[in-house]
Amino acid sequence: MKRYGFVIGIRPEDIPEYKRLHADVWPEVLAQIRRCHIQNYSIFLREPENLLFGYYEYHGTDHAADMARMGEDPKTREWWAICNPMQAPLESRRDGEWWAELEPVFLMEK
Repeated sequence: MKRYGFVIGIRPEDIPEYKRLHADVWPEVLAQIRRCHIQNYSIFLREPENLLFGYYEYHGTDHAADMARMGEDPKTREWWAICNPMQAPLESRRDGEWWAELEPVFLMEK
């Protein structure tokens, strides 16, 4: 299992709608996330900086292939078409990133 953390901005005017959408994520999107071997997926909001912090645990063997498969799913793409315009990617993100991946620096287990 590998842990992933990532961050992105959110447009302040879109925060209420983003929260509403994520309070009732489409079942097809949740099923696709699970099929792509993701567990314990969480998104946190930090205001007033308007940052979203995401975290998940990946339990598969080919993260890149699973992420590609997720990106090919029509219902997931429909979800992203709604959510992505609300987000404000960091200028410092790496090429090819939408959410900027974070480096893990500490983990306490049990």
